[in-house]
Amino acid sequence: MIDLVLLPGLLCDRALWAAQIAGLSGRARIAVGDISGADTLGALAEAVLAAAPPRFALAGLSMGGYVAFEIVRRAPKRLAGLALLDTSARPDTPEYAAMRRTLMRQAQIGAFKGVTPRLLPRWIHPAHMKNAALVEAVTTMTKRVGREAFLRQQAAILGRPDSRPDLPRIACPTLVLCGRQDEATPLEVHEEMAAGIAGARLAVIEECGHLSAMEQPDAVTAAMAAWLGTIGD
Repeated sequence: MIDLVLLPGLLCDRALWAAQIAGLSGRARIAVGDISGADTLGALAEAVLAAAPPRFALAGLSMGGYVAFEIVRRAPKRLAGLALLDTSARPDTPEYAAMRRTLMRQAQIGAFKGVTPRLLPRWIHPAHMKNAALVEAVTTMTKRVGREAFLRQQAAILGRPDSRPDLPRIACPTLVLCGRQDEATPLEVHEEMAAGIAGARLAVIEECGHLSAMEQPDAVTAAMAAWLGTIGD
């Protein structure tokens, strides 16, 4: 049975992956990496690598994908497979970087509880914003991660490099997946990643925004199960 390490996104924890942990537990030994404890991608990647088995499959959503790219740069031979969900190989645009800094300033002056309402419309498909249980689950998760981790994570994201030159280095079975209506990391950046990785499979999840693992858990779990099936021992 393969080892699978799941990396959450910004302000997310293992609750992001609850459906996949349940649905894939018969196919893989699953661990969830902590990417909240440092303010650089390098330090976060080293922490994940230190806790991971010698060889493992890696899946990252959003910020988890940024850390995954750093792991690709540092330890590509340890990866048996790679899944990049609702993420991007591109660095922030100046406009997006400015938005991050605004949210950081808002959190620093004590208005952290206002961060999640600003992010939710960019993270969740409009139809799913009416799903009270989903909205509550995401809001509770962001509160659990908290302000200090949020500030560290945003600093790490702002410092990330352009990962597009690293795409040809990825030689393991790769899934690139996104929600059709992902506003934060739109379809075009996933098409770019899939085109740059030899043999990558692109999966587009319908009626879905940025938090695909929670918004359309069955479809995402099925896509990941198919991906795991392509990974040899």
